[in-house]
Amino acid sequence: MSDTLTPADVERIATLARLELTPDEVILFAGQLTAILAYADQVQQVDTSGIQVAPAAAENTAARDDRPAPSLDRDRVLTQAPAADRGAGLFKVPRVLGS
Repeated sequence: MSDTLTPADVERIATLARLELTPDEVILFAGQLTAILAYADQVQQVDTSGIQVAPAAAENTAARDDRPAPSLDRDRVLTQAPAADRGAGLFKVPRVLGS
């Protein structure tokens, strides 16, 4: 990839993310994304050879035990939901993908 994202690059990324951008947004985001990638490259150039890595979190922190706890009554919650399939025990939500 080049050092600078072109408007065509941003439009391709927007298409993959299913975003609709105005021409002004394409230009704005091209500059912003280029700056973000330049910063990420700058961070990767930092010499970390002398840095010691801390032990894994599981080794030096105590986690609580995973114990079952009382929860809401499913039938009661489903009767109060605006759209629910009580037979399946599920909430109905608006379609997000493919709409």
